[in-house]
Amino acid sequence: MIIETMKQVYELHAEICKTLANPKRLEIINLLREGERSAAELRLKTGLLKANLSQHLSIMRLKGIIKTRKEGLTVYCRIANPKIVKACDLMREVLDESLQEQSQLFRGRR
Repeated sequence: MIIETMKQVYELHAEICKTLANPKRLEIINLLREGERSAAELRLKTGLLKANLSQHLSIMRLKGIIKTRKEGLTVYCRIANPKIVKACDLMREVLDESLQEQSQLFRGRR
């Protein structure tokens, strides 16, 4: 039973990682880190077409990464759980460290 539960957790984890494996979605998360923003504001900041932004937001909402609310004709988005931002920040730190290490290796070879 525990093995089946862990398999389900791994599947869900992989699905979230697939969802986050898109630069525009990461940009949206970064824009939402300070709080709620309207879809129109996200569109302006990301440069995405309305249809493209809508697709990204829909996927992120279905995977539980963001929550949306509608006020009149305006759709507002926010991060569903602040740990999502922390996870992205942690991964960025790992990448920064890796890039610094590679840079030092490159400088050492000259």
